[in-house]
Amino acid sequence: MKTEKNSMLKWIVIGVFAIVVVVAGIIIYNNKSHIDELSNQNADLNMTIEERDSLVNEMANTFDEIEENLTFIREKRSQLVLDQAEGKQDQKKVLVADIKLMNEMLEESSKKIDELEKQLKSSGIEIKSFRNKIAKLSESIKQQDENIQVLKTELEKRDYQIAEMDLQIEKMDSQMVVMETDLVVKADSIKNANNLIAEQDSELNKAFFTSGSFDELADNGVLTKEGGFLGIGKSKTIKEDFNETYFTELDKRNTNYFPLFVKKAKIITEHPDSSFRFIEEDNLITYLEIENPEEFWKVSKYAVVETKQ
Repeated sequence: MKTEKNSMLKWIVIGVFAIVVVVAGIIIYNNKSHIDELSNQNADLNMTIEERDSLVNEMANTFDEIEENLTFIREKRSQLVLDQAEGKQDQKKVLVADIKLMNEMLEESSKKIDELEKQLKSSGIEIKSFRNKIAKLSESIKQQDENIQVLKTELEKRDYQIAEMDLQIEKMDSQMVVMETDLVVKADSIKNANNLIAEQDSELNKAFFTSGSFDELADNGVLTKEGGFLGIGKSKTIKEDFNETYFTELDKRNTNYFPLFVKKAKIITEHPDSSFRFIEEDNLITYLEIENPEEFWKVSKYAVVETKQ
């Protein structure tokens, strides 16, 4: 009886131990699965953190690059001077090159902003501060782009104004050429007119003088005797076809004295007595003085003086 009890107790102990072992195995198995799950979750979390850190670093670097670009553009734009008044072609080339550079930098920054948006969206990581930063940078890029467009518009406007000025200058140059040509023509006309007037004036004031004995004047085809009867009472007069070459040409405006140095002198041509006189010195008539040239030459532009030694 006692032996049976011991045997039964032994099997009970074995059964309890087996149950304990089974329960312990189950507990250990469950804990291991949970640990594996926690390990996997931890690995995923670490990967997510690494991806986030990588994204954060990449975005921070991109932010720095964009801000550097925008700072450069702001400074560059403040240095630009749109002064084309003097039409400096070299300055215009610099302005165009600077505007092109700023446009390229803005386009590059815009592309980087788009890439950041895509990366942030595809990562599944929501970082509010980054979205705010992206929004501010996008607005800044938009503002700078508007400023650049204003610069381009102003440059195009000034180019148009310069082109208009060039056309006006070209037109004025053409007008100046025409005016200069007209002035030359008018100057030539005035010169020719003045020459003609001078010639006419000189012709109008041209006079002729000659003197000598009757025989000299007659022999040289200047004087002749006309009228009378049988050679008596003939008067001395200038020939109708007198010899002009025996006269001295003069300008009656500035010739008022004719040297004679003879004992006797008589004017054959017709001149008012009040317009002239003979000047005598040392019993000689030294010269003929014309006191009133206008009156003296009024009747004839030829003066003939007969002299006797």
